[in-house]
Amino acid sequence: MGSLDLPHASFKGGSETFLRSVFESILKTYLRKNPTAKKIWELVQSVDNEKICYDHFTFRTLKVDGYGIDSLSSFFMDYGYKIGGGLDFPKKKLRVLWFSPPDVQVPNDGHGLANGPLPRLVIAEVLVDELNVESQGIIKKYLKPQGGKQAILSSTLGSLIWEKPTWADFTQLAKESEFAAWTLIHGYTMNHLAFAVHRFEHRFSDIKFVKEYLEEKGFKLNNDGGILKVSQDGLLLQVSSISERLAVEFADGVTEIIPASYIEFTQRLVLPQFKDMPVDEIKEYHRREAFELHSANHVMESTRFATQL
Repeated sequence: MGSLDLPHASFKGGSETFLRSVFESILKTYLRKNPTAKKIWELVQSVDNEKICYDHFTFRTLKVDGYGIDSLSSFFMDYGYKIGGGLDFPKKKLRVLWFSPPDVQVPNDGHGLANGPLPRLVIAEVLVDELNVESQGIIKKYLKPQGGKQAILSSTLGSLIWEKPTWADFTQLAKESEFAAWTLIHGYTMNHLAFAVHRFEHRFSDIKFVKEYLEEKGFKLNNDGGILKVSQDGLLLQVSSISERLAVEFADGVTEIIPASYIEFTQRLVLPQFKDMPVDEIKEYHRREAFELHSANHVMESTRFATQL
């Protein structure tokens, strides 16, 4: 469940301002590419004039020739991020690491990326070597060695490092791994962001209200494993939307509607040993840390492909 140690003593790496600017660029690219996620993002801030904070930003990668988790994490670890833990999904042939942010000074009214708490990072990688030979061949045809060094630039720009795949290659890869196919067409664009519901101050501070409100507004929510995902200890609550469906033109001239990114709401409850603490004294490290394998597996289904694939 993660350590109860206090956060890191000081910010490490380069300029905190630069790191926040990188996050802002990643967010802007994500919102530009995903109109429904942007609509929800704007809606949350419009209700009760809520000030937003982020729980985590999530990315997908392909573990081959330097394109895996390290291609993105190395940049953030230079700025003080530390590995918090990992999750393995053998059936999906995936490995996930999550990273805790460096300790930064946040004003009492700090919010967003400008001066709010820095988000955790969740970075997944497809274990390409465990895919069948044909799937490996498709991926390696596009991902040239050493290209992963440009991962952070790709994420901020929302541009693929490699050439756009053909529809034929995309659909063939999706037969074995939808996760890999999604990553091949979207690259390092952020897969989803998660709001920190427990940091909200008004009605959105209750994830059950979030669920009901989004349903009333007609947004499609991920019901795989139930719309409200609850960890076994009952302290980690998650709700996510169904991913955006966007028209994409592939390299062979075919245009098809495919899943893009989605948005999530995460609520971390106070750990039992701190339940009697005054509310104004509760910090992030007094709350449930880490992620739940079972819940994460269901949340990933937000990008489930259409049945015809």
